[in-house]
Amino acid sequence: MTEKAIQDFYPDDLSHCYGCGRLNPKGHQLKTRWDGDETVSFFEPWPEHIAIPGYVYGGLIASLIDCHGTGTAAAAAYREAGREPGTEPPFRFVTASLNVRYLRPTPMGVELEIRGRVEEIKGRKIVVSATVTADGELCATGEVVAVEMPEHMVP
Repeated sequence: MTEKAIQDFYPDDLSHCYGCGRLNPKGHQLKTRWDGDETVSFFEPWPEHIAIPGYVYGGLIASLIDCHGTGTAAAAAYREAGREPGTEPPFRFVTASLNVRYLRPTPMGVELEIRGRVEEIKGRKIVVSATVTADGELCATGEVVAVEMPEHMVP
């Protein structure tokens, strides 16, 4: 697994996302790293992420898949371009489509593992499949269609 997360290379003006922004002290600060041909992130749900006693709110699962997917897309864009993360111009992606499938209730009180795999790279679009597991049990799968951030969104 690589040491630094792709989010650690995002420029400051693009690091405020609630899910993965390192400059958002109240956000999840999700960290996406390469682990071979896949990416991986870990997150332990907070008490506020409860749906019903003992189980995680589904919106959190969607958020984790979303931000892990766009982080995976950024990491993949650097690999595809043969560039090191953090080199200019930065690659930053936004979500064009998010599809989440909930397979079983996700328990509270355990660290969640989010894995991503690049399924397609086509121009400014990258498709990422994702899984969320808790204690080795597959809880959700998803697909993120990520597109390179449009110029008008870059501060």
